[in-house]
Amino acid sequence: MSDPAKVRRHAERVRELVASVVRSQIKDPRLGMITITDARITADLRDATVFYTVLGDAAAQASTAAALESAKGMLRSTVGKALGLRHSPTLTFVLDDVQNQVKHIDDLLTAARSADAEVQRLAAKAAYAGDAQPYRVDEETDEEDSAEDASSTDDGPRGGDRR
Repeated sequence: MSDPAKVRRHAERVRELVASVVRSQIKDPRLGMITITDARITADLRDATVFYTVLGDAAAQASTAAALESAKGMLRSTVGKALGLRHSPTLTFVLDDVQNQVKHIDDLLTAARSADAEVQRLAAKAAYAGDAQPYRVDEETDEEDSAEDASSTDDGPRGGDRR
């Protein structure tokens, strides 16, 4: 097993290398407006997963995925040489679907806010089904209880030693 700090450093280096190569060396016209967002590498440094986002519609995403697949060999050799590892890690490209997840979460928050507003609107018009205080309260008993509480003190021994 490798040191976790070493694995993180290699993952960050993989992300930087792939982003640099995609920006400068890959001249594939299918490659869209791509951003490399993250890279993760296994503890044995054999497999790397590279996350990316693409600006555009589904067709742009599909063509960018095809361009990355065709350039995978060049990217793998560049990463392997730069990292100086015995085995070059295999690269897997995964579309990072952050924008759709953010939109979904925003929609859920909007629905929750409207539901909360509806509950508050209904609560403002609500009235008790019976009395505001549903329990029977004897005023004399309450006064006696509060007088007893104030006058009673504990004169016994405190702690665990009782003789």
